[in-house]
Amino acid sequence: MTARLSLLLVLIALTACGRDAELGSESAAPIPVRVVQPQPRSAEPDIQLTGMLGAKEEIPLGFKIGGVVASVGVEAGDRVTEGQLLAALSPVEIESSVSAAREGRDKARRDLARVERLQRDSVTTLAQLEDARTGLEVAEAQLRAAEFNRQYAEVRAPAAGVILRKQLERGQLVAPGAPVFLLRAERTGLVLRAGAADRDAVRLSTGMRARVEFDAYPGVVFDGRIEQVGVAAAPMTGTYEVEIAVEPAGRRLASGLIGRARVTPQSAAPVLTLPAEALLEVEGREATVFVLDAAESAAQRKRVTVLWLDGPFAAVSGEIAADARVVIAGASRLADGTRVHVVTERTP
Repeated sequence: MTARLSLLLVLIALTACGRDAELGSESAAPIPVRVVQPQPRSAEPDIQLTGMLGAKEEIPLGFKIGGVVASVGVEAGDRVTEGQLLAALSPVEIESSVSAAREGRDKARRDLARVERLQRDSVTTLAQLEDARTGLEVAEAQLRAAEFNRQYAEVRAPAAGVILRKQLERGQLVAPGAPVFLLRAERTGLVLRAGAADRDAVRLSTGMRARVEFDAYPGVVFDGRIEQVGVAAAPMTGTYEVEIAVEPAGRRLASGLIGRARVTPQSAAPVLTLPAEALLEVEGREATVFVLDAAESAAQRKRVTVLWLDGPFAAVSGEIAADARVVIAGASRLADGTRVHVVTERTP
């Protein structure tokens, strides 16, 4: 019995030794990997924006003073010229204010003349004379204000354009400063206003060309140019407003059309792109890749910075050369210096 037990233990030990030898030989075997060579690329991925078309200048118009609307000369959609009369208030109350201010001015003049005569006869004091002069100045200021307000009892077009909205009717009582028309001025053209995420906004600049499409004109591409990029994010959306000037190209473009713009930024210098599957240990914009050494027999760990992503590809900069061979399959089994065996190669 003792002899049998001793023999069994010897057999188990020999079997374990054999397995350890096999594992040791497996761990020493090169790891099969697939590699690619980075590809240079000068154009960054397109930036796609969606927004609403409108005029560069959309001007709300209203009366400076309140009153009853006496006349309305235009409707929404009408084209107007610079200086054209759009609406006017009833002149009765306004003219009464001007007349009252004029009468007050005339009375102040008479009062000053009388006090000046009495002062020469030493009947009034110098203080009374100064009060009369001040009274005349106040009356003249009130008359100027009344005459100024009379000018703004009318609404005139500050520029040629189209009336987008009308919010008054004849006989309506309007408050001072309330917007009653919205004018789309033609002097500065049309713009598509869109919101860009921060990662896109930093890649945009004024003067970049854009291709704009509208569902109202399927298959038609309009030329555009970025005129302004917001310097602060909108509080509600966190996006940056981008204004893209759009050339109508003979088409009738109405305010409120939803448009899609495509912008292709150009890199200052070519960058290297890799399949995104080559990236390991990604933290923010930093990542790790493995490349083959000079003898192409071992893997070396390299740190890279991800510049941007375009579908399955990533543009990177850092510790890799343009002729490097980067591991894209089998990298998860590698450490710095691990022996490798290239089974296939492919290009991005």
